[in-house]
Amino acid sequence: MKKILVSFAWAVLVFSSCNRAGQSNGKAHQPPVTAQDTLVVQRGYSEVNGIKMYYEVYGKGTPLVLIHGGGSTIASSFGRIIPLLAKRYKVIAPALQNHGRSGFRNVPETFEQDADDVLTLLKNLGIDKASFFGFSNGGTTTLQIAIHHPEKVDKLVLASAAYKRDGLPAGFFEGMKHATLGQMPRELKTAFLKVNPDTAKLRVMFEKDRDRMIAFKDIDDKQIKSVTAPTLVLNADNDVVRPEQAVELFRLIPNARLAIIPGQHGEYMGEIATVKSDSTEFRFVIPMIEGFLHQPGKQ
Repeated sequence: MKKILVSFAWAVLVFSSCNRAGQSNGKAHQPPVTAQDTLVVQRGYSEVNGIKMYYEVYGKGTPLVLIHGGGSTIASSFGRIIPLLAKRYKVIAPALQNHGRSGFRNVPETFEQDADDVLTLLKNLGIDKASFFGFSNGGTTTLQIAIHHPEKVDKLVLASAAYKRDGLPAGFFEGMKHATLGQMPRELKTAFLKVNPDTAKLRVMFEKDRDRMIAFKDIDDKQIKSVTAPTLVLNADNDVVRPEQAVELFRLIPNARLAIIPGQHGEYMGEIATVKSDSTEFRFVIPMIEGFLHQPGKQ
């Protein structure tokens, strides 16, 4: 039973998206571009609240910010769908604190800090308003952005986003207390070490993500009801986040739509640790997301 709970725990850690996009207040450093990065318009670092935050920009059009899951990289959460989204949008994909190429902080992680970091990065890039696509922990961060900075939000996609402790399986938080780095999915370890070959930093990321989930606090229903942006709530029917919580989230947000998709946590968007070789859900989910984002006004 403990092994199952730890697997659930790491699935949640996978919770694992004109402007002056070429600028970061003069503080960006451009890493070398490789052959596999041909879709990237821009990649670099920006000074964000005391750390260097790594980001990638793809495509052209209205801004769409991708916020990856816990324990993840940009590629492990969104690598399969960025080429599809970049055909229509300017996709901005940051790596959050303690993840991938971004800087590390010697303080506990919070969703509020992640939200502030993302908005500071957008300010540095000259982007005043955007749509946000947050997956898993990134979805919880996206909720913080929508609640506290509604003026920055056009539309929201909340994918497998938890907002209450009872939205996770019974025994989840007790199981998380016993989670170890050795139980982290191999795919996520490999993805991290590919962009940051520092095993000590991998352990730091794991421990900070784990501790944040252990300390997870409910978001008050009144705050959820205050979200004014048109919102698409996505969840899998066999998700770590219970479908019932996705329904509750949909009902609380005044201008929301809901899609429950067959599969596991993140499988519907091709997340690296849960997608199967024969998974095709993301090929119809992305047009659904694009249709939602493209429609003007209220949904």
